[in-house]
Amino acid sequence: MRNAIKLLMLLVVLALLAGACGDSESDETTAAPADTTAAPAETTAAPAETTAAPAETTAAPSGVSCDEPVTVGVITDQTGALAIYGSHINRGVPIGFAYATGTDVQGDGLSMAEQTYMLDDCEINVVFKDDQSNAELSATAARELIEVDGAEIIIGSVSSGVTATLQEIARENNVILIAAPAAATDLTGKTFDPNTFRTSRSNYQDGMAICDQFVNNDGFKTFVQIAPDYSFGYGGAQAYEDACTFFGGEFLADTVFAPADTTDFTSYMTPLAESGADAFLVTWAGGGFVPLLQSAIDLSVINDTTVLGSPFVDNVVMPAFFGNATGTTSVILYHYGAPSNAANDYLIANQAAVGGVNPDLFDADGMNAAIMVIEALKATGGAADAESLKAAMEGLSFEGPKGLVEIRAEDHMAIQDMYVVTLTGFDDAGPLYDNVATVRPVPPCLLEGEFTSRCGDLPVGSLGG
Repeated sequence: MRNAIKLLMLLVVLALLAGACGDSESDETTAAPADTTAAPAETTAAPAETTAAPAETTAAPSGVSCDEPVTVGVITDQTGALAIYGSHINRGVPIGFAYATGTDVQGDGLSMAEQTYMLDDCEINVVFKDDQSNAELSATAARELIEVDGAEIIIGSVSSGVTATLQEIARENNVILIAAPAAATDLTGKTFDPNTFRTSRSNYQDGMAICDQFVNNDGFKTFVQIAPDYSFGYGGAQAYEDACTFFGGEFLADTVFAPADTTDFTSYMTPLAESGADAFLVTWAGGGFVPLLQSAIDLSVINDTTVLGSPFVDNVVMPAFFGNATGTTSVILYHYGAPSNAANDYLIANQAAVGGVNPDLFDADGMNAAIMVIEALKATGGAADAESLKAAMEGLSFEGPKGLVEIRAEDHMAIQDMYVVTLTGFDDAGPLYDNVATVRPVPPCLLEGEFTSRCGDLPVGSLGG
């Protein structure tokens, strides 16, 4: 497996990847994933445990009603650099609302700017806006949704940098923001606000999942890393340093931070070239990854003994980055062939019918965001003011396409499954995987300042507390 992984390019795109991710972070795409017939994954022990008992979803009152329609705004990239990832959310959100309200899927958020769903006697209007992964456009869209359309809830966006702007607007206007699929740790850490929740995983959960795989299964014990010199890079680097060390790894050099617009990485690679580390971890987003990788090869940061490895990414990028890595086992945040549950079956069936493709990396995040909205409105009886929704969402748990999602009351993290899979090949539709295991990373509480006391008995600041 180690020889196979040496062929692999370790693009730890947190956010992306939008999870998605950083200001342009994400390695996800709209291409249809390949069909896989592997048996559902077997759940493994969580790398860390939450100290508080998971809360159960609040039972819905007998009937939901609202005096005025509830408006939900969906802000994501439809026509910009990360539009291929925004399309995942624009597909998943409508499917989630249809599933949670027991109605028909109306279409996606690209073909329809507005949709209406009924939850008992409560009308829910969903309005879709394009931000092109641009913070100014996203702010304009958010203010229009709040001031003109009367939105009480915002879902978005692809870029973590853009989502940070939405976080400020949600706080200023006392509305709820659900981060999906932005992965930056700060959203439920350093910049935490009680009005912000997430259904996307954070890059801390990425770091825990991949470091556990690297150290405990692949035998990598020593690491070096590079990251962009801004908040996304800092959060990603912190996650990997903490997680890989916690699982028994060692970093042989300080993390190298380079400006996000760097095109010549020679000076940044030099301190890492003679490290002799087992693995070179890269937290990066955008086009700079190509010259970064070439520089790492030219200066032998990646060589016969040092591996460049990565979580598996979306279906379009997979053939380009992992086309020669068949047989490699790694982590993926979601692949439609991994979970086995009713919500995932519904997502697969309706994604094929409405979008003509199978679900990709972030479709589940979009569906989960919609399900979360409906479950919260059931708990409030239709009340959509921020105070009622916050009380309902803190500690909320619900079943989505990735199985049970638990919204941790302390910091609004979304505790959820991720998957270990083995790449078995490719066909015309994309990558083929065999399922190996399901993991459920539970990160530390990263709240700071006035909010630190909310962490309670959770490990604070690092996995070791």
